[in-house]
Amino acid sequence: MLAFVLLCVVPPLLLSALTTGLLRRWAPAWGLVDRPGPRKVHHHPTPMGGGIAVWVSVITPLAIVTALGANLLPGLSLKTFLPADVLEQLDVSQFASRLSQLWGILAGATLLAVVGLIDDFRNLSWKPRLAVQMLVAVGLVVGGVRGTLFLPSPIIAAAVTVVWILVLINAFNFLDNMDGLSPGIALIAASLFAFVLLLGTPRPHWLVAGVLLVLAGALAGFLCHNWPPAKIFLGDAGSYFIGCLLATLTVIGTFYENDPNTAANTAAIGRHVMLAPLFILAIPLYDFTSVMLIRLRRGQSPFQPDKNHFSHRLVELGLSKPHAVLTIHLATLMTGLGGVLLYQVADWSGAMLIIALIACVLALIAILETVARPQASPDSSPDSSPDSSPEDGRGTHA
Repeated sequence: MLAFVLLCVVPPLLLSALTTGLLRRWAPAWGLVDRPGPRKVHHHPTPMGGGIAVWVSVITPLAIVTALGANLLPGLSLKTFLPADVLEQLDVSQFASRLSQLWGILAGATLLAVVGLIDDFRNLSWKPRLAVQMLVAVGLVVGGVRGTLFLPSPIIAAAVTVVWILVLINAFNFLDNMDGLSPGIALIAASLFAFVLLLGTPRPHWLVAGVLLVLAGALAGFLCHNWPPAKIFLGDAGSYFIGCLLATLTVIGTFYENDPNTAANTAAIGRHVMLAPLFILAIPLYDFTSVMLIRLRRGQSPFQPDKNHFSHRLVELGLSKPHAVLTIHLATLMTGLGGVLLYQVADWSGAMLIIALIACVLALIAILETVARPQASPDSSPDSSPDSSPEDGRGTHA
């Protein structure tokens, strides 16, 4: 197990750290620079394009794995690299179809990354970006990326999946408003999801867990350059790519299944574990929902950038920006561990205690936000354009 984790994490980490370092030099020459502004919290022009490094560091290892699985590299195969225990449990018969689905997801995430990169260069209106997001989400669902959620109607399940993908794409873009915030939360979430898929379910789900670990490694390498004070920003290309991957991988990942070694009934494991993705991603979902509600309540466009995020509230309370980021990372880890803990309780009685715990954490956050939030937003001036962005951040500019 440890060998598999290291094999998935270390190569993308090193590749990401190297590629991000190169992009720090190249981005200014390409015009990928984020300059300070009234809604931004950084004070110096900073290169963007870190999302390109994350994309390269995810795609490259997965392309090599695909080539090995298809025996395209002479003298090399998956057996050469994968540990024996992984090979014994890996369902080779479904490997090709799962890889095909995976590359469909990567294609959709790449399209979003391209749109985000164009926006990093030209500051697109929110309308074409939202249209492409909708197109990608619907295309992925039609292609089979769909959660059942134990719903009787597949149409309802498909609609919920589309909304899930759209929300997470924008949630991680919303969170990209301080150094290290969005990629750090994504790193925690990807790591916890991989842990659940490898150790929480009756049998390990190697492929999806492996992709999540590759993403975690790429994010860790990028954070070497993005940790406060950031030397380079993620950009919309990166936040779109990360959000799409986490949204879709949580849909195709198996969080609930019957244990074949126990009694053949659903109570053997408990459907309460289906709440794990909601708990692990509770902080991004909370931030997205609260910010949207605040904007609507104040009569603003929900797509108008502002400084009503949890991170901004913590800074207004007196925390430094690095400490605010660490606080949110800790809150993410707390709710995420609640998702992991679901697999240690047998039924809904135990799950309700964990639900209460998560509710208390979110209530504490809401109290902190209420204390720090002014009555009127300084960003609600008449000259603020509602078409400026559907999301809040390129690096730290939200």
